[in-house]
Amino acid sequence: MAKTRKNFTTLLKFIISVVLIYFIVTKIDIEEIGTILKKSDPVYLFCGLLFFLISKIVAAIRLNGYFHKLNVPLSQNSNLKLYFLGMFYNLFLPGGIGGDAYKGYLIKKTFDVPTKRAVSVLVLDRLSGLLLLFIYACLLLLVLNHEAISSYNFLFVLAIPLSVMVFWFLNKKFFNYVLPVFWSSLLFSAIVQLAQLICVWFIMLSLGIQINQISYLVIFLISSIVSVLPLTIGGIGSREVTFFYGAALLNLNENISVGISVVFFLITALISFIGIWYHFKKIKLDVMAS
Repeated sequence: MAKTRKNFTTLLKFIISVVLIYFIVTKIDIEEIGTILKKSDPVYLFCGLLFFLISKIVAAIRLNGYFHKLNVPLSQNSNLKLYFLGMFYNLFLPGGIGGDAYKGYLIKKTFDVPTKRAVSVLVLDRLSGLLLLFIYACLLLLVLNHEAISSYNFLFVLAIPLSVMVFWFLNKKFFNYVLPVFWSSLLFSAIVQLAQLICVWFIMLSLGIQINQISYLVIFLISSIVSVLPLTIGGIGSREVTFFYGAALLNLNENISVGISVVFFLITALISFIGIWYHFKKIKLDVMAS
């Protein structure tokens, strides 16, 4: 029964992804996007790739901080391998065992951690990243000062400390056993999301986008939040739709906006593909030297 439900969920996600991609294809000029991508500067693309890789390394370190609070003395090297394997599973094998589920399973199996706590830190790790996406989005919306949203600036200002307070309260009440790493995890999340913003900035430079950069960065942050929702396969489709409608809302070029999304996805896929090595070569989880 559980397997049937999982297969149905995967099929539903696949259908939604296909529908969203088809919708975007009918709304944009594929030839223009192809022209935009062909003119991209490989040097800037490499810089974007590098910063995306940095973001994932820092994200892995953040997650290991949570593991250590569960008395899981996982070495950073093993943790990084496990993280890349999880990225590969999340993006390329969504119908099988998900990346987060596999990480939780292997940690529990190797270190005999309670399932609830192993799952909790994986969820908290994601929520920490989402919180910083939200905070950066609020900050950039203040800088953007667009006429359609400038009247809501006071809400963006209030939302930043309020969101941190709410997240801290939830951590203290329900996940007190990892509360000591609360502030360090937020710091790592800030570095992770900043590195990804720099990645997108380099993507824009590679595509020759010199104006409205803040607007595109805002759309990217919102699309990153939307793509985390478990509605599509690896966020495919949902990110592109967000880029399309975000561009329309802010009076930007929809083709350029979707082009940024496509390049970011390709970079994500390329880095995620590192995990295929650890799919075929069984990972041995080593502990940190005492």
